[in-house]
Amino acid sequence: MPITEVPAHLRAAVDAAKEKVAALHAELPRWELVVWTAGNVSERVSNPDGDDLLVIKPSGVAYDDITPGSMVVCDLEGNLVEGDRSPSSDTAAHAYVYTHMPEVGGVVHTHSTYATAWAARAEEIPCVLTMMADEFGGPVPVGPFAIIGDDSIGRGIVETLSGHRSPAVLMRNHGPFTIGKDARAAVKAAVMVEEVARTVHVSRQLGEPLPIAQEHVDSLYARYQNVYGQH
Repeated sequence: MPITEVPAHLRAAVDAAKEKVAALHAELPRWELVVWTAGNVSERVSNPDGDDLLVIKPSGVAYDDITPGSMVVCDLEGNLVEGDRSPSSDTAAHAYVYTHMPEVGGVVHTHSTYATAWAARAEEIPCVLTMMADEFGGPVPVGPFAIIGDDSIGRGIVETLSGHRSPAVLMRNHGPFTIGKDARAAVKAAVMVEEVARTVHVSRQLGEPLPIAQEHVDSLYARYQNVYGQH
């Protein structure tokens, strides 16, 4: 049976996700990753009964007007479960990712300038920075061209990132999508993919950047993912 309202046992988790996702939307303009109402953040709300939900920004709402109460809740088929506004036009893509990548807890989409410029050329960002080895474990890949409105973008994201270390994909002629264990991790990946896209672009204006040997990429990635920071 389709979920038509938030189950009582998920109420606290959904409300917490609304607070978190609303706050994280403020990070996108702060890091200059979006303009006007473009872009979105979502987070999965896991349901022990097996029917997960997602919390996402409503369509066409200005970032200054985003509050926890304005967030919408959808099932993983993109159907509205809670909220009085239409969900983001990218909801189907987010839902497809959650359905087919159970390890993913957060999805972000931006049109950040430099990452989108690489996407417009359908060119992956080569792994020429230790930061890239740390964060992405190699190059940032390019996904296929897909039209917005159904799950075509989601299919492209899943096909490109399944089995790939990178939490970011550059969807051709569209822009970056990022994934993470939760929405915060996906936002971090969105910030980082724009940073490396810009740095590698600048480097190429000066000359051809030097690739990092795969053995060093592997070592850097393993250290950053398993040793760096607080655990």
